[in-house]
Amino acid sequence: MITNPPYGERLGELPALVPLYASLGERMKRHFGGWTLAMFTGNPDLGHRLGLRAHRQYAFRNGQLECKLLMIDVTMRERAADEDSVVEDARSQPALSEGGQMFANRLKKNQKALARWLKQSNTTCYRLYDADMPEYALAIDIYGRHVHVQEYTPPKSVDASQAQRRLMDALAAIPGVLGCSPNDIHIKQRTRQAGKAQYTRQDTSGQRIEMQEGDAKLWVNLKDYLDTGLFLDHRPVRKLLAREAEGKRFLNLFCYTATASVHAALGGASESISVDMSNTYLDWGRENFKLNGINEKRHQLVRGDCLKWLERSREQFDLIFMDPPTFSNSKKMEGTLDIQRDHARLIDLAVASLAPGGTLIFSNNHRRFVLDDSVSEHLVVENLSRKLLDPDFKRRPDIHHVYRIRRVSDVKG
Repeated sequence: MITNPPYGERLGELPALVPLYASLGERMKRHFGGWTLAMFTGNPDLGHRLGLRAHRQYAFRNGQLECKLLMIDVTMRERAADEDSVVEDARSQPALSEGGQMFANRLKKNQKALARWLKQSNTTCYRLYDADMPEYALAIDIYGRHVHVQEYTPPKSVDASQAQRRLMDALAAIPGVLGCSPNDIHIKQRTRQAGKAQYTRQDTSGQRIEMQEGDAKLWVNLKDYLDTGLFLDHRPVRKLLAREAEGKRFLNLFCYTATASVHAALGGASESISVDMSNTYLDWGRENFKLNGINEKRHQLVRGDCLKWLERSREQFDLIFMDPPTFSNSKKMEGTLDIQRDHARLIDLAVASLAPGGTLIFSNNHRRFVLDDSVSEHLVVENLSRKLLDPDFKRRPDIHHVYRIRRVSDVKG
């Protein structure tokens, strides 16, 4: 038998190809014992999913792509005594490797730990796994029936082919544990993003999925960008803003897809302004507003450099949410933004835009962030970081830092 199956040149194609290769190997062992399989592939790591050992390999090139022709003598798989009477299920999952089974067990353990909270909170978008096992360096998020997998780039000390095999193990385990189709698994590689790279399209599917979070309906895109349009760790922060926004003027800085603005508007904010440099994300925010019937005359989306916008603004707000990136060198802004270096100035500018009695909610995702002492010296600061972590992120308490900041005079008053 000669076959030239898909290679999976793009990372996003792997979820469907891992079970394809595994099923091919299983069918060969079941029905073609004694045959010779000749497989031509540009991805030898996928070839390992067959569960069959090649007795000979030939190296070839298909254009610029390095390929191999794997020659495999197929041994008939031994069948259980009653197996002949059982109709073969085309959807059955081939046996997992030892590592794949360990990974599957961890997913099941996490599912069980979160089950009660998920039911009580009616949460459908959550993090199931975040590099709990260091050798499986993945973050796995659930969006309804869809699974979003992010592979952390392995360090140079880790053999690349071994990391690839572990990724294949994980992708083989996920459908069986979560009961999802491989076509509903979306995979990306997570690397440090800076400047324009964080907005760059990775695909052009345009596929949007409507998700529910509390009273809000929000669009997510699991294929086209590195981020999905919804930061799951900030779920409790958005709920806090919704509770505190009633009757208030709300300002959302570095608003991303304006999900916090949606919650604030639905929570009863009288007006809001949401500022971001990216037209892509502002358009996304407009779609979120439309989805929730939010009036853009009272709730504005503004393109601009948040630092410059604050310097020029003379407006005052009762509630401000500011969630800057850890670092940015975007061409759309002057200079660079380093949140550890620049946060004190950003906070002072935001506080200057607070109305009397107003509140600033300041957050960031810099894992090693330390609040500058000068901030606490002239402002009242309450660290809410641990309080605003849902159970799905308890394993990563440094995932974000959140502070409630007010003027001293407002607190004393």
